[in-house]
Amino acid sequence: MPPLLRNIRITLEMIKVEHTLFALPFAFLGAVLAANGLPSLRQILWITVAMVGARSTAMAFNRIADREYDARNLRTSSRALPAGLLSVGFVWAFTTVSAIIFFLAAAMLNRLALILAPVALASVLLYSLSKRWTVLSHLLLGWCLSIAPTGAWIAVR
Repeated sequence: MPPLLRNIRITLEMIKVEHTLFALPFAFLGAVLAANGLPSLRQILWITVAMVGARSTAMAFNRIADREYDARNLRTSSRALPAGLLSVGFVWAFTTVSAIIFFLAAAMLNRLALILAPVALASVLLYSLSKRWTVLSHLLLGWCLSIAPTGAWIAVR
């Protein structure tokens, strides 16, 4: 397999892209409720791009933040970063590009979505760090999951 395709495959596995697909219906539900029916195709497209960008940013950052812990844990030591399948620099670049894509999608949706985008991104990034200083990190994770339908509502309104 060519190196580029290999890196794409490993990156998609690292961010658990299939979980993003399962999270999309929650965002779409918020959009449908806000639109009192079906949102426009343009809104659906940019909500999808925003969700993929935000979740990719969060998952990649989480892998960076956890890489030293993952290396010491038998269950997680085979993940891309501890196993050396991807470099930290590559994952940082992926994280940055994913965040830019998220902000671009927010800007394409509406002004309020763009204004609130840093709050959403800070929330999902903070979760990765919160595991180290509180036993309540899952409450923050719940918040992060709940902002998808709210964000989609804002995107449509």
